[in-house]
Amino acid sequence: MNREPRIRRAQLTDVPAMMPLLNEYARQAEILPRMEADVYQSIREWVVAEMDGEIVGMGSLLILWGDLAEVRSLVVSPAAHGQGIGRKIVTQLLEDAARLEIPTVFALTRQAGFFLKLGFKLTEKEKLPRKVMKDCVFCPKFHACDEIAVVYPIRRGGKNGR
Repeated sequence: MNREPRIRRAQLTDVPAMMPLLNEYARQAEILPRMEADVYQSIREWVVAEMDGEIVGMGSLLILWGDLAEVRSLVVSPAAHGQGIGRKIVTQLLEDAARLEIPTVFALTRQAGFFLKLGFKLTEKEKLPRKVMKDCVFCPKFHACDEIAVVYPIRRGGKNGR
């Protein structure tokens, strides 16, 4: 058995295996719910972590504008926690943003410490008006949001990473 996770682009055939993990984290209100049709339609935004032939984590990079993208729906199976899978997924998404020359990546999270260890910095949600107007205004927690905004500036001309 190969216990080293492999981070790769998601494929359409992965969606049925992705949905139970996404749905579980949505039930826990850790991420916004994602409809299966939406995951199929946005499959090019997703990366997955595969271990022993099983999807154990995933995340997506949503491009909001030419200068801004969001890491979202970052989830790792509880059985695979502590193995660096989340870090590897985020690193891949940041490399994708760098390749696309997107200068700023952000995330809204309750796990700010995780992102801060990866080089993100705290910011205010109000500094992300495209996100607030696109998604946040429709969230039931909009007026009592408990998520923290973090931002990562992409370095031009160099590889991002720690």
